[in-house]
Amino acid sequence: MYDIIRDWYTRNFSDPQAVILAFLLLVVFGLVWLVGDIMAPVLVSLVLAYLLEGVVAAMERWRVPRTIASVIVLLMILAISAIVLFGLVPVLSNQLTDVMRELPGMIQNIQEQLLRLPEKYPDIFTVAQVNDLISNLRNELTSFTQSVLSFSLARLGTLVMIAVYVVLVPIMVFFALKDKDKLLSYAKTFIPNRSELTFKVWREVDGKIANYIRGKFVEVLIVWVVTYILFAIMGLNYSLLLSFLVGLSVIIPYVGAVVVTVPIALIGFFQWGFVPKLGYLLIAYQIIQILDGNVLVPLLFSEVVNLHPLAIIAAVLFFGGLFGLWGVFFAIPLATLVQAVLNAWPRARENIPHNA
Repeated sequence: MYDIIRDWYTRNFSDPQAVILAFLLLVVFGLVWLVGDIMAPVLVSLVLAYLLEGVVAAMERWRVPRTIASVIVLLMILAISAIVLFGLVPVLSNQLTDVMRELPGMIQNIQEQLLRLPEKYPDIFTVAQVNDLISNLRNELTSFTQSVLSFSLARLGTLVMIAVYVVLVPIMVFFALKDKDKLLSYAKTFIPNRSELTFKVWREVDGKIANYIRGKFVEVLIVWVVTYILFAIMGLNYSLLLSFLVGLSVIIPYVGAVVVTVPIALIGFFQWGFVPKLGYLLIAYQIIQILDGNVLVPLLFSEVVNLHPLAIIAAVLFFGGLFGLWGVFFAIPLATLVQAVLNAWPRARENIPHNA
């Protein structure tokens, strides 16, 4: 057993560059996991600065000084934040409140439909089974209502956090863009010498991660707008809220679209009943999902991400469990990083002498 462990260590960690890369990855992931909640505004600022660096670089190519370009980007962020905070959030909040107000009636309707099942299908459903199902539904509704109440009681803290993001994040993004070279030079002082393998991995994933995140934002926006137009044309209630959920669902590959289908089908059913229009709605919604997966995604992410679907699902589950919603959003970029590390590691082994 000792020889096996020694041989594995020799093949994987004899190269100092491999050890440095492993150490840096462990430090970064450990810090994010331990202090990610506390430092969330800083992490968000760094991510936004990373994404907006392309905009600033484009302005610099047009001979715009970096400080002025950073100010322009800051003004853009403030304008978008104001539109979202004072225009979009109140509408979404009102629609969510309306849904919560109508939820008891929806549950009552479901109970009435379920109670008819033993009469229509006595060989499949029994009264006891239906009563157990109704009891479970009531328990879930009670738990959900308590969660909403807890959220309402904690709204003051939420408002404080929103204020922090609205005020501090744009300022930190501005300084991160303006002083990019100084910050990178300072960060390099903490990286050990002989870190060529680390920089090689970073160069491989840098463009892919940036393009993926930018493309994901564009995908969310396009799917949201197209779905809202569809729902509005068909006259579906809560069109903005539901289309917003559909847009967010593309963040979670494969699973998100299935989960969001449930509230769309339920609200359509309670609004129109079991009529052909409900079927048209679901068919049109599925067409959007098909076009997103087969046209929009290949167009936006061509050659950016080359991961097997099983690896993507595993990454969503793993990083989502570690880092919550942020882990879900960055699951594919993180999986791309892992893939780059694994691809670089065998080349690091080739440098190890055979008599090591």
